[in-house]
Parts: sequence; C-alpha cells; structure tokens
Amino acid sequence: MEEAAAHPYVPRDLKLPGYVPITMSMSNILTLYLGASLFVVTFVWFLLGRKKAHLDRLLMCWWAFTGLTHMVLEGYFVFSPEFYKDNTSCYLAEVWKEYSKGDSRYAGRDSAVIAVEGITAVIEGPACLLAVYAIAKRKSYSYVLQLAISLGQLYGCLVYFITAFLEGDNFATNSFYYYSYYIFANGWWVLIPLLISYRCWNKICEGSNGVEIKMKKKIR
Repeated sequence: MEEAAAHPYVPRDLKLPGYVPITMSMSNILTLYLGASLFVVTFVWFLLGRKKAHLDRLLMCWWAFTGLTHMVLEGYFVFSPEFYKDNTSCYLAEVWKEYSKGDSRYAGRDSAVIAVEGITAVIEGPACLLAVYAIAKRKSYSYVLQLAISLGQLYGCLVYFITAFLEGDNFATNSFYYYSYYIFANGWWVLIPLLISYRCWNKICEGSNGVEIKMKKKIR
C-alpha cells in the first residue's frame, strides 16, 4: 500500500498516495501554454480567418483556443485520475499539479469538478471547434451554437464556483494562487461567454424579427 507523500496542497490532510513533486517551474509551464495558445490564435487569424470581419476572426480565435484547451488540458485531467503520481515530467500532468495549488479539488478528484470538466472536455470542446467552422462558413446555426456553448461554459463556471463556496472555499495554497489561478484564470470563461451570449441573443432576435416582418408583408 502506497504511503501518503507530502504535498503543497490545502487542506494539508488531503490524501495523495504516491504523490510526485512538480518538476517544472511556473514560468516554464505558463510560457509553454501561452506559446501554444499564441500559435493557435495566429494560425486561425491569418489562415482560417482570411477575408473575415475582425470580430469574426477574434471569435474564431477564441473558439479554437478554448476548444483545444477544453479537449487537451481538461480532457487529460478527466482521463488521468492519478496525474499527481506522474514521474516523467509530462507537461499536462505538470500543469494540473501546478493548478491544484489554486484549487486542490483537482488533485483530490472532487466529483463535482470531474463532472464539470468531463462535460466540458467531451461535449463543449468539440462544439467549440464546430463553432470555428460555422463562423468560417457562415452557417445558419452559428449564433445558436455559440450561444449554447457560452451558456454551457457559464453554467459550468457557476457550478465550479458555487460548489467550492458551499464546501468552504479553502482549496488554495495561498492568496496568490487563489486569485491568479482560481479567480483570474477562470474569470475569462465568465466574462467572454457573457459577452458572446449577449451578442448572439441580439443577433438571433434580429433574425427572428426580420422573419416576422417578411411574413407579415406576405400576408398583406
């Protein structure tokens, strides 16, 4: 039977048998993540977003970025329950060892977190990439799809934050990790989906009003 190894997470009595300390520095982890994200955004902006309005290009970049983040990073977490035991310096395992300093429920495999991340990785991730295609090809379902994904992201964030609050909201190693990882990093998935939801709702309403006006003209 494996002994519970010392770890940096809160609560201190969290049992993580076989825990292997993180080997990559925070700066290296963030540099690789930001570098990969910049590559994705640049690829979408210059190759997939050509001849598109600037706002559409920005949306395509967002959906590509968030979709791959959901599928790759969060997908790894969902399907790698013992990432904290990894001793190969696997980048994805290192990411979650580091992020768990801001929310130890990830290392502790909290059921609510697993459920939210599982739905996000398996359903919302591919849907985000479909949104990139829908915007690029001007598909009629583009706004409905973007609204649905954004509402799903907002719901996931609500569950994520509310369950932490109900359980005492004491899962961060210190205030730096709490505000930089738990609050700031996740805050973008509240702010941006809110803005997209507002825009898509207006676009759908405009389209609906346009159809109603045309129908009334035909009746007359």
